[in-house]
Amino acid sequence: MPVCTSPIPPVRSRSGLLRRAIGAIAAGTMFAAMPASIAHAQTACDADVDADGTVGAADLSLLLSVWGSCTGCNADVDNDGSVGAADLSLLLALWGGTCSQVPWATVLEAQPDPAVVTNVALRNAIIATGLPWRVRDDASQIEMVLVPPGTFSMGCSASSLWGCDTAEFPVHGVTLTNAFYIGRYEVTQAQWTAKMGSNPSLFVNGSKQVPPADVPNRPVEQVSWNMTQVFLAATGLRLPSEAEWEYSYRAGTTTAFHSTPNSPNGTNDDGQAGEIAWYYSGSCTGGAACQTRPVGGKSANALGIYDMAGNVAEWVSDWYRSDYYAESPSINPPGPSSGLFGYRVLRGGGIDYYSGPLRASARLGNSPDNAYWAYGFRVARNP
Repeated sequence: MPVCTSPIPPVRSRSGLLRRAIGAIAAGTMFAAMPASIAHAQTACDADVDADGTVGAADLSLLLSVWGSCTGCNADVDNDGSVGAADLSLLLALWGGTCSQVPWATVLEAQPDPAVVTNVALRNAIIATGLPWRVRDDASQIEMVLVPPGTFSMGCSASSLWGCDTAEFPVHGVTLTNAFYIGRYEVTQAQWTAKMGSNPSLFVNGSKQVPPADVPNRPVEQVSWNMTQVFLAATGLRLPSEAEWEYSYRAGTTTAFHSTPNSPNGTNDDGQAGEIAWYYSGSCTGGAACQTRPVGGKSANALGIYDMAGNVAEWVSDWYRSDYYAESPSINPPGPSSGLFGYRVLRGGGIDYYSGPLRASARLGNSPDNAYWAYGFRVARNP
């Protein structure tokens, strides 16, 4: 639940923008009677138009800029379908109030950075949720970004070199009705060790490619699905569902690989996979030279998420069944109730894979007890 307080400072402490708004009210150009019941029902979270945690000049500026009809927008403080005098009066009454819509996290950036969230439709969808875009989970210090609700086609996206497995069919429409937060990076060795007290990873030493000081930022690996559950219980986080993971990976694309610097709309060209992923032909010369790399070293997707292809294959919450897509519900699919051979799903491929498993739709499965050196995970959380 949002945590809100609303101290009201004296008028003399408010910005020039606020004085201009008050002058307009005094002139009679922005005033209308406001029912007392509405005034008492609203909180600072309703008036925090820019979702930065505080009601102030930035919120007032945004409210004034969209004055008039504005159904569903953040500036419609009283939710009556328009931005007007009642909303302004509420904002002034709640001036200086604080709001934490994600009380488990510290807000890093309230609004999505257009240079990072390059998909315009996704950027607008994030803003429409009214939730902060980039946060840091207080329990784990993991940076997370908001993924908005949406609909996408889940399943087979073949690349120029690799076709699809039968487990990637049929392609089917999926709607995720709720926003969620997902780790911007794979969970690192440092983040795991801080909570668990030990590091199970194979790649704990420096190398020519990874200086010792950067080793803690390698993804944690040699973690089984069952091991991740202990970490998640200690932090209040969870694994993303398989549908959430693929939706987050695609970030508005329909291609085998998400957007790259050379292909902003995604690509099917395996030759470009090295722009977004550490993988066998991109980071290994064979055998012992294969190694994980510090997270965030390749290009992010259009949601600003890194390493969803390559580095380590990522456990998700679902059981693995190769025929599940034929019966998967179209809205918020939870995954099957049990798995083939008792397997759980892994996504994204890793440093010991060629480019095929790096594809958006590629599905892998393995025993939840298997703590392999190329298996890791990223986290998710509901707002």
